[in-house]
Amino acid sequence: MKKLLVYLRDYRKESILGPLFKMLEAAFELLVPLVMAAMIDHGIAQRDTGYLVRMGLLLVGLGALGLTSSATAQYFAAKAATGFGLQVRHALFEHIQSLSYAELDTLGASTLTTRMTSDMNQAQNGVNMTLRLLLRSPFIVFGAMAMAFTINTPAALTFAVAIPVLSVVVFGIILWCIPLYQKVQARLDRVLVSTRESLTGARVLRAFCKEEEQMGEFSARNAELTRLQKYVGRISALMNPLTYVIINLAILWLIWTGAWQVEAGILTQGALVALYNYMSQILVELIKLANLIVTITRAVACGNRIQAVLDIQPSQRWAAEAPQAVPGAAAIELNGVGLRYPGAAETALTGVTLSIPRGQTVGIIGGTGSGKTSLVNLIPRFYDATDGAVKVNGADVKDYPKDDLRQRIGVVPQQAALFQGTLRENLRWGRADATDADLWEALAVAQAADVAQDKGGLDFAVEPNGRNLSGGQRQRLTLARALVRKPEILILDDSASALDYATDAALRRAIRELPDKPTVLIVSQRAASIQHADCIVVLDDGNVVGVGNSETLLQTCDVYREIYESQFPREEAVTDARA
Repeated sequence: MKKLLVYLRDYRKESILGPLFKMLEAAFELLVPLVMAAMIDHGIAQRDTGYLVRMGLLLVGLGALGLTSSATAQYFAAKAATGFGLQVRHALFEHIQSLSYAELDTLGASTLTTRMTSDMNQAQNGVNMTLRLLLRSPFIVFGAMAMAFTINTPAALTFAVAIPVLSVVVFGIILWCIPLYQKVQARLDRVLVSTRESLTGARVLRAFCKEEEQMGEFSARNAELTRLQKYVGRISALMNPLTYVIINLAILWLIWTGAWQVEAGILTQGALVALYNYMSQILVELIKLANLIVTITRAVACGNRIQAVLDIQPSQRWAAEAPQAVPGAAAIELNGVGLRYPGAAETALTGVTLSIPRGQTVGIIGGTGSGKTSLVNLIPRFYDATDGAVKVNGADVKDYPKDDLRQRIGVVPQQAALFQGTLRENLRWGRADATDADLWEALAVAQAADVAQDKGGLDFAVEPNGRNLSGGQRQRLTLARALVRKPEILILDDSASALDYATDAALRRAIRELPDKPTVLIVSQRAASIQHADCIVVLDDGNVVGVGNSETLLQTCDVYREIYESQFPREEAVTDARA
C-alpha cells in the first residue's frame, strides 16, 4: 500500500493542510473543558453572570473556529483522496492495458474488475479517513492526558494507565483482522467470477437448464463470503464494547478518587468536571480511532491487492523504432514456431513453419483445439512464441513498436465485440481520422451497409457489447471496423460463423477485390469459406499437417479430406478433386 502513496505527490499541499486543520480543530476542542472548569469554579461558584456570559461567548467562538477548521480539513482531505483515487485508477488501467494476453489470462477479468472498483474505493476511502483522523485522534488522546496532568497529577495517572491498555486492545484486534480482510477480498473475487459467468453465459445456462445449479454455486460462494465477513465483523465488533468497558472503569475510578480529593479541598469541582470531560473525549476519539483503524486495515489490504497488479512486469518489451523493411520479403513468416500457454501442460503449437507472400489469401482450417486461433494471435503479438520466430515484412515482430505493428494488422476476433456509443464511434476505432465516406466504404465491403441504413445510419446508438444487434450483424460491423484501417494484413478469426453462405461468399469476393490487396488470413471451420483461397493451411493438434490448395489437399491430407467430406456430399468432393 505504501508504494501507492506516491500518487499523492501532486496533492502534497492538501495532504499537509488537511491534517493540520484537523489538529487545529482538536486544539480548540481541548480548550473547552478548561473553559467549562473556569465557568464552574468562578462563574457559578461566585454567581458572576458577566463572567459566565463571557465564557459562554468564548465557547461559541471556539465552536465556530473548530467548525471552520473541520470543514477546511475535510475539503483538503476529500480533494487529496479523490485525486489519489483518480491517479491510481488511471495508472492501474494503463498498466493493465500494457499486459500481454498471457498475464491477463493468468490474472482473470473478474479479479481485475474487483481491484479496479471495490478495492480502489476502499483504498480511496482509507486515504480520506487517514488524512482526516489519523493525527487528530492520537493528538486528542495524548493531548487530553497532558492537559489532565496540568490539572492534577494523581488523578491524571488514571489516564496514563487506561491509554496503554486501550492501545493493546485496539492494535491487537487490528493485527488479528488484517489478514482476514485480505481473505474477504479473495472470496469477493470468487463471487464476482460466478456473477460474471452467469451474466455472460445466461443463454447457455437457460439452454441447458443449468439455472438451479448455477444459483446453487453462487449461493455457496456467497455464503462462504458472508460467513467470513461475519467472522471478521464479530472480531471487529469486540473493539467498541471493550474500549467502553475500559474507559468507563477509568471514569468510575476517576470520579471515585476525585470525589475524595474534592472533599479534602485538593481538587475543585470544575477541575473534576474537566477531567471527566477529557476522559469522555478520549473515549470518543478512541472509538473513532478504532473505526478508523478498521477502515485503514481494509484499505491497506485492498491497496496491497492493487499494488500486486502494478508490480506485475509485462512479459513483452517493445522496440522504440520500426525496423527497416526487407525488399521482397514475405508478408508473414513463421520459422519453427511453438507456443505454450502459461500453466498449460502441453504446447498449443509445435514447429510451425510457413511463408505467406504479400497479397495472398490463406485459409487456416482444423479441428477444434487444433491451434488455429493460437497461430494467428502470434502475428499481431498478442502472445509471444515460446519457440522460433514470427516475422512481418521480413522483420521479427519483437523488433516493432506496438503501434507500428498493430496499425499494419486488422484483426477480427472470434467473439465480436462492440462498445456503447454510435456506430460511427465504433468504426473509427479502426482509424480515428476516417471520413464518413471511408466508413461507408468499409461497411459495403463487410456486407453491412444495409444494416447501417436499416438502423438509421452512422449515428445509430450501439448498446454495450452490441446487445441491440444480431450475431451476424455484430460480426459484419466488427469486420467493417477492421477494414476502416486499410490494413496490410487482415486476420479473420472465424469471424463469419454467424453469416449465411451467400453473405459469406459475397464478403470473401468483396475482400478479394479490395484495391490495396491486403494479405488475408481466414480462420474457419467451413471448408466452403476457404476452399478458393490461394493456399490452405491444415492444423491438427498444434502441428501443420497440410499446405496447398483445396484440390491438392483432398488428395494428400486426410485431416482436410475428413473435414471437407463431413460438410459436402462425397460425390461432390470427388468431382471437385477431379476438376
